[in-house]
Amino acid sequence: MDELPLRPELRGRTAYGAPQLTVLHQLNTNENPYPLPEALLADLGSALAEASRGLNRYPDRNALALRADLAAFLARTSGEPITAAQVWAANGSNEVLQQLLQTFGGGGRTALGFTPSYSMHPIISAATGSRWVDGHRSADFTIDPSAAVAQLREARPDVVFVTSPNNPTGTAVDLATIAELYDATEGVLVVDEAYTEFARAGTRSALSLLPGRPRLVVSRTMSKAFGMAGLRLGYLAADPAVVDAVQLVRLPYHLSSLTQAAARTALAHTDELLANVDAVKAERDRIVAALPGMGLTSVPSDANFVLFGRFADAPAAWQALLDRNVLVRDVGLPGWLRVTAGTPEETEAFLTALGEIAPAHRSSLGGSTA
Repeated sequence: MDELPLRPELRGRTAYGAPQLTVLHQLNTNENPYPLPEALLADLGSALAEASRGLNRYPDRNALALRADLAAFLARTSGEPITAAQVWAANGSNEVLQQLLQTFGGGGRTALGFTPSYSMHPIISAATGSRWVDGHRSADFTIDPSAAVAQLREARPDVVFVTSPNNPTGTAVDLATIAELYDATEGVLVVDEAYTEFARAGTRSALSLLPGRPRLVVSRTMSKAFGMAGLRLGYLAADPAVVDAVQLVRLPYHLSSLTQAAARTALAHTDELLANVDAVKAERDRIVAALPGMGLTSVPSDANFVLFGRFADAPAAWQALLDRNVLVRDVGLPGWLRVTAGTPEETEAFLTALGEIAPAHRSSLGGSTA
């Protein structure tokens, strides 16, 4: 690419992507390990066949029926009065974030996130010409409200990302902190809740903060808890003015008729799809409970994954697990690796492999998360 007239901020970068390897136990991309229920598969076949009859026509460019269904789901599960006018959908939550940055970021504007966090936030920021600023987390990977507020007042970003539960650490951010951060910025505050359905009891969604906060956006996805990563359906909830603004940059007919039909069919099976969430959370907690016995530790997780360590050499520990047919994620944090909570069988394979490699790879720092 050296000969191409690339934008300067893209030079030297590599494309996003987790390793896609043929491994017996793939626990590196935070997918839901359970297949879709047979009743949903049958209904999907019928819905897609019906939608296919109209593929010679463009889809509903505003996805009105889908947005109504998403609003009804959010209202039912959160208890908040979310309406279709507050909801927007796109091809995965990444396109939602991209559209937000195209609308409120861009050339001469700044985006800020509290790292380590979701690596696509700075990547999408660069792709939209937005200058990226690293906010800071505490040593335990939490956000210190006073320090974060000071960073916002200094950087004055146009877009702020708060990932809750955070990826790759799994930590949730309390609503009081989110409210403080909102008050400290004049920009749009995006709370990325891709993993919120896996949160522990008592963890509340930022949806409850939406009233009276026109610059607050909550983004969600159907890839994780719904087990539909292959569908590529993400959505946001915000003030209706945000939804109207995002439509200024969305591509015409960006959501296909098939995507809209499949998502609506899945939402009609919400209870069945989310029934596996507790099973995934149980495996997450099983992993956390097993680590101290191996001389390892974890960061408290409200997601479907666990950041675990400490290792003297995390890449070497990653390779040792891979040699035992277990693929986890090296997220680039010295001493730490991330594992997705899978099925009981996958958890057993992971813990067995980890028990074999831990004595040779754990750090002398042991169980400290500081």
